[in-house]
Amino acid sequence: MTPWREGRSRAAAPAVGKALEAGIVVLFVALLAATLYGGVVPDARTAAGEAVGDRALQHAAAQVEAAVPPAPVAAAAASNDTVLAERRVRLPDTIRGRDYRVEASGARLALVHEHRRVGGRTPLVLPDRVRTVRGNWTDGGGVVRVRAHPDGGLVVELAEGAA
Repeated sequence: MTPWREGRSRAAAPAVGKALEAGIVVLFVALLAATLYGGVVPDARTAAGEAVGDRALQHAAAQVEAAVPPAPVAAAAASNDTVLAERRVRLPDTIRGRDYRVEASGARLALVHEHRRVGGRTPLVLPDRVRTVRGNWTDGGGVVRVRAHPDGGLVVELAEGAA
């Protein structure tokens, strides 16, 4: 080999080495990003969404239960369709970045979310004088209204409203 060719080969070696190092770093970052955003990050968001959904549902149930007035107050104020109590309930605006709904069905509250792992149901612990619980909330909560039923007892309503 002639000396001038040997010199060119040595001059290209650092540039090729740096290009290979840069390629390895880019490949590592791409694999790391694909791993995180393909599995780890969505799973973490879902786990956080499950926890927030459970807390929101338990908070909503506690607020509905606390809105029912004591028996003497309810009996003294009862007349047709009278609002006996009203309580504002504030819940998160979104869970896992999506809208959701809290529905009353029978003596239960249900959190309905488009992600299958976020949501659930919880029973309400209400006195026997409560005849029914009805309504739903969206957009971060609403109002619980307790009304006297015309035939006796109470009706608990979940209504939209500025929470």
